[in-house]
Amino acid sequence: MVNWLILLKFKKKLFVLTFLLFAQTCTANYNLFWLHANSGLWGFFGHKRINRVAIFSLPPAMFGFFKENIEFLTEHATDPDKRRYAVEGEAQRHYIDIDHYALGGKNPFEEVPKKWNDAVAKFSEDTLQAYGIVPWHILVMKYRLQKAFETKNVDLILKYAAEIGHYIGDAHVPLHTTENYNGQLTGQRGIHGLWESRIVEMDAENYDYFVGKSNYINNVLDFSWNAVYTSHMAVDSVLSLEKELTATFPSDKKYAYETRGQAVIQVYSKEFCDAYQLLLHGMIERRMREAIIAVGSIWYTAWVDAGQPNLSELTSTPPSPELLKELEMLNETFQKTEHKGTICDD
Repeated sequence: MVNWLILLKFKKKLFVLTFLLFAQTCTANYNLFWLHANSGLWGFFGHKRINRVAIFSLPPAMFGFFKENIEFLTEHATDPDKRRYAVEGEAQRHYIDIDHYALGGKNPFEEVPKKWNDAVAKFSEDTLQAYGIVPWHILVMKYRLQKAFETKNVDLILKYAAEIGHYIGDAHVPLHTTENYNGQLTGQRGIHGLWESRIVEMDAENYDYFVGKSNYINNVLDFSWNAVYTSHMAVDSVLSLEKELTATFPSDKKYAYETRGQAVIQVYSKEFCDAYQLLLHGMIERRMREAIIAVGSIWYTAWVDAGQPNLSELTSTPPSPELLKELEMLNETFQKTEHKGTICDD
């Protein structure tokens, strides 16, 4: 008799692989996520995958326009990271070191007011900027995207949709809610790249991307803070489990060497990554799935709050030469400019 459970799992796996061939990110030659690279949040690969798959959560009234621009929204998911490394004032939009406010054992989520003006009044804007502003910046970007929808400005819709997806993804990364963002305070340098780049690159094709349909979000600020909260609740596990594994894992098996281009670089070994993944019980995939549905939902919310403009009127309207030139210049600056702000180096 046919084992229908095995057959069903096989069909689901086949469907996932077919879906990913259609929706996969074209980033194989970019940011290969090695241990000693300066990695962006989720790495370039992860950010592009999040934006790309989020498109498939949208309702039909939005899907046509977003699907037509899937390559733009995928490729430019990483633009905020390019500015992050090259432009003063950008880095703090990608994280919040919420544990900075946990002095004396206090709950930082009770100490930090959720509204920007209240937080400024309590801590000063300089302090907030110094320790990260990602939940507030997501709200700023949502309003910018909403305005772009209202005016039916194709350039700004695409630019802000791609960029807000990046910041939402960042809020779902545990190590970007802590001052110990790269394990530098606990002798675990490189853990940032391990968690959000190396493992994602290795395992992303096995993730389940069926996240459901996007939902309307009544309060985007609360939603953003909840993303930060759930990320932060995972920080202890991210750090402690890696430390426990390192203590028992053969030291000569933790790292491997791979050839990337003309360079031979040190990376976390597949065996170590697999063991860490088992200890995390699928945490990275869960956070990525939650980031995907969050991106789709905030895109959808901005469109609804803009009055649900008819996006079919905007199809066949490509990004303007001016926008493409602006983004080309950003990429050139990223390649040539010294990195600014907090980065996740080794």
